[in-house]
Amino acid sequence: MQFFSRSGPGLASSSSEITANHAGVRLEERVEVGAEKTRIDSWISSRIRGVSRARIQSSIRSGLVAVNGRTVNKVSHIIKGGDMVSCMISKLQPLKAEPEDMPLDIVYEDEHVLVVNKPAHMVVHPAPGNANGTLVNAILHHCRLPIRAFANNIQISDTEECSESSDSDIEEVCVDQCSMEEVGVENYEALVRPGIVHRLDKGTSGLLVVAKDDHSHAHLAEQFKKHTIHRVYMSLTSGVPNPSYGRIEIPIARDSNNRIRMVAVSGLNNSRHTRYAASTR
Repeated sequence: MQFFSRSGPGLASSSSEITANHAGVRLEERVEVGAEKTRIDSWISSRIRGVSRARIQSSIRSGLVAVNGRTVNKVSHIIKGGDMVSCMISKLQPLKAEPEDMPLDIVYEDEHVLVVNKPAHMVVHPAPGNANGTLVNAILHHCRLPIRAFANNIQISDTEECSESSDSDIEEVCVDQCSMEEVGVENYEALVRPGIVHRLDKGTSGLLVVAKDDHSHAHLAEQFKKHTIHRVYMSLTSGVPNPSYGRIEIPIARDSNNRIRMVAVSGLNNSRHTRYAASTR
């Protein structure tokens, strides 16, 4: 077990102090006097680096969190300044994806890649609390693959909208391979993403490219990393942009108060570049 006791406003851990999957990590900290009331899951999430909101909520529901010595089971429990919070991170169980017979809008397919038009409100990959009905489940069935357990250490471009029961951190492209071949589940924080090299938000519809072998996956991941793939999004806005076309270049990060929302921030070296143009008014 790893134990951290902090009384200041800083994070409860550093990357060198925490085990690979954070199991057994314990936080004991007093909420800063004068702090605004907030949900306990949100507060703990801000104190322990590298642990998803869903993981923290699972720890709360498992009775591993206490406030002022009393066990708390509700993720929405409100804490206030002066409260003493203790939390132990629960052990992660490996995730498995089962093939599901679901309709797929296939735009293109050959022996190397599959291009799918993902509908809005469909999640790309399974996650804790959302194990079925995802694009990955449908892909496994379409490609006639059995139930698979996947461990992957890759990070994927874009961010995907997360609910209270399914959360992930901001992710970026890298070129590590993660094809549809079965691997051992050693990274318990891993999600199930066979062949997926990029994603779309749950509420966004559009084309997704899926690699069917390691060679294709490596090449596609490299293209996404180098931004040589051109992507176009269409969206509705409230009001008319002024100017009606231009380029936005600003760092973005996940909102610490609402982890399903991305916000502009300062002081980060991860600017995103977006060209936009108003098509109709």
